[in-house]
Amino acid sequence: MQWTVHGERAIHDTSWVRLRSLDVEQPDGTRTDYHVVRLRDVAVTAAVDDQRRVLMMWRHRFVTDTWAWELPMGLVDDGEQAPQAAARELEEETGWRPRSLRELAYAEPAAGITDARHFVFRTDDAVRIGTPTERNESDRLEWIPLSRVAGMIGRQEIVSSATLVGVMALLLDINPAAG
Repeated sequence: MQWTVHGERAIHDTSWVRLRSLDVEQPDGTRTDYHVVRLRDVAVTAAVDDQRRVLMMWRHRFVTDTWAWELPMGLVDDGEQAPQAAARELEEETGWRPRSLRELAYAEPAAGITDARHFVFRTDDAVRIGTPTERNESDRLEWIPLSRVAGMIGRQEIVSSATLVGVMALLLDINPAAG
């Protein structure tokens, strides 16, 4: 069953978030006002080394007052493609540059209320090029063995939906090059 959108009006707009009111008709014919949060796309990179470890950042999210491990990620800039944003964010946040990226997963974390799209990429050949240029992203970086990831999820040490999608996709990923 498909809903029909008859119109959309802005309630609040910033460079980070746009709140919209949509005039929608539900499949049963009911017409109503529905609020939607429009967000920019997010690009995420799971960098894996030859020891089957993933590069993660320990960081605080002030909105939820939560400390947790996350994959490097950030917003896709206007005119930028998701793979380029993923590479840029990895480099800015960690000082590691991917030589190659491949798509690992795609997710829409809350499709009932937002149009946010998360693009998760994997690199197995990142090279250290220096220190992170983003100084406000994390307290520390660490290469985490993939064998520890499931336990970290269970202990709520990984809670970001983009990171959860990424590391779970890593655990399911079949990549002959990774062994």
